[in-house]
Amino acid sequence: MAFPDMVPALRAQMSKLRGRLLPNQPLAELTWFRVGGPAQVLFMPEDDADLAYFLGVLPTDVAVTAVGLGSNLIVRDGGVPGVVVRLGRGFNEIKVEGTRVRAGCGVPDVKVARAAQEAGIAGLSFLRGIPGAIGGALRMNGGAYGRETKDALESARAVDRRGNIRVLSNAEMGFHYRHTDAPEDLIFTQATFVGTTGDRTVIAAEMDKITEAREATQPIKSRTGGSTFKNPPGQKAWQLIDAAGCRGLKVGQAQVSEMHCNFLINLGGSTAADIENLGETVRERVKAASGTTLEWEIKRIGTPAG
Repeated sequence: MAFPDMVPALRAQMSKLRGRLLPNQPLAELTWFRVGGPAQVLFMPEDDADLAYFLGVLPTDVAVTAVGLGSNLIVRDGGVPGVVVRLGRGFNEIKVEGTRVRAGCGVPDVKVARAAQEAGIAGLSFLRGIPGAIGGALRMNGGAYGRETKDALESARAVDRRGNIRVLSNAEMGFHYRHTDAPEDLIFTQATFVGTTGDRTVIAAEMDKITEAREATQPIKSRTGGSTFKNPPGQKAWQLIDAAGCRGLKVGQAQVSEMHCNFLINLGGSTAADIENLGETVRERVKAASGTTLEWEIKRIGTPAG
C-alpha cells in the first residue's frame, strides 16, 4: 500500500531542514525480522538541531514514531502513518572522557561496549549482549547478563515533540524493568555512561564470554527480534513458553525458536501478522497453562494490512 505523499508540503514548511525526508519508504529492510509496510514519511535528521527544528515546525496532528536499528521491533504490514524518525550518521559519535563514555543514540550497543573496553573502562560490558542501538537501550532500559542501562547511565539527551532539547538525569528517566517513565514523545539523541577503571584484558575476556553465551543459546543468525516477552516477576518467560508446549510452534512462516523459545523467527516469507499472531498464540497458551499473562517486550508499531 502507499500513503498520501506528505513530503512536498513538509519541505515547503521547512526551508531550513537539512536531513532527508523520504515518502512511502519501505521499513522491512530496516528491521531484523525483515517484515512490515512502509513509513508514510521517513526522516533522517542531520543532528540534534535539525531534529529539533523539524519537530518544532511539524504540525502537531502528525504522528511521530522513532525507530532504531530495528532489532526489537515489529512493523505491521500496513505500515506506519505519519513520520518515522531514524537517527543516522549525525548520531554515531562516541567520546571517552575519563571513565565516562558519551555516545550518540544511533550507535550500536556493542560499539559502546568495545569503546569502553579499549579505554579500560569496566561496567559497560553488558552492552555487548544487547542487540540494537543506544536509543533503544534507553527507551527499554535494555539489559543483559546481570546489568541494565539504569546501572550505568549518568544522563540522556533528548528532543521533545515541540522541538525542545532536554537533558534527563538517571533519576529523571524513571527506569523500571525493560521500561522507562520518560515521556513517550521524547526522541533520545545522546547518552552518557559512567564506568570504573578496569583492565582491558579482563574486560575483553568478559565480553568474549557474553558473545559465546549468546551464540550458544540464542538464534542470533536468524531473522529474529530478540527476546519477545518480558520475564514475569520471579519467572522466566522461556520456561513458561516451553512448559506450555510452544517450542517450535508455527504460524505461517513464523516460528517459536527451537534453540530459545522466547525468540520468534521469520523462516522466510513471513508477514508481520504471522509473527504477531504467533506471539499472541503463545501468550494465550501460556495463560491457559500457567495463569501467567506474558507482556510483550518487542515493540509493535503501525497498522495491520487493510
